[in-house]
Amino acid sequence: MPRSPDFVDEAEGDEKGTRRPNPIDVHVGSRVRFRRMLLGMSQEKLGEKLGLTFQQIQKYEKGINRIGASRLFDLAQVLGVPVQFFYEEAPVGEPSQLVPDGFAEKPAEGSIVEFLRSRDGLELNKAFVRISDAKARRAIVDLVRSLANDETNDNSVG
Repeated sequence: MPRSPDFVDEAEGDEKGTRRPNPIDVHVGSRVRFRRMLLGMSQEKLGEKLGLTFQQIQKYEKGINRIGASRLFDLAQVLGVPVQFFYEEAPVGEPSQLVPDGFAEKPAEGSIVEFLRSRDGLELNKAFVRISDAKARRAIVDLVRSLANDETNDNSVG
């Protein structure tokens, strides 16, 4: 299987040579960010543990700089996950199919994974797992379902 290029040209013949990161590098970087945030770790702290600057961590997380195999192994050790964690839910297909239309694409509506990666999603989940009372957790889930159903019903009324 042919390997996709490190960077994909944004437009052929662009005299400025504008390029964007490879989608797999962006995905791996977003998984680094997701795990770091889930642990409540700053970019500075992660960088310290790896002997890197926070700027380098930012570049990894955005997919601007490719993460090498040994660095990915080190990241997995520090973040307490197996290396394959970074590839979970990675885009598949031909390299030309993996090229996004732009950096600021909105996630698909109802995307659970994207919500969990968001600041609100992380905060909600971190707080929820600290609730020790099973009945209280169940009541929260029921409340959220009820609110979501109310919104669905409100939107369907024409």
